Amino acid sequence: MKPDEQRTLQQNAALHLYLRQVAQALNDAGLTIQEVLKNFKMEIEWTEESCKEILWRTAQKRMYNKHSTTRLNKHQEINMIHDVMNRFLSENFHLEYIPWPHDPAKE
Repeated sequence: MKPDEQRTLQQNAALHLYLRQVAQALNDAGLTIQEVLKNFKMEIEWTEESCKEILWRTAQKRMYNKHSTTRLNKHQEINMIHDVMNRFLSENFHLEYIPWPHDPAKE
């Protein structure tokens, strides 16, 4: 990332102040996270990061009680999460199987 693309310290402070204010307003209104998420209908495109945080990390925590991907063993746990995610996406959203990327030249 180029330095001019990074948010400024002032923008960072403003972002965190805004988020504190939103959290306070939600709490003052007596709204729980579950209530807000039930009505969360913003159309947001998937990104690599959102897939990791929402799909992969949820499966990882539920299956292995591990928060960090660096804690997964390199074959079995990663393969199992990959299988579970593909099955979930196929059964619920009819997405075709997405194979695990590999470079035969590096094998």
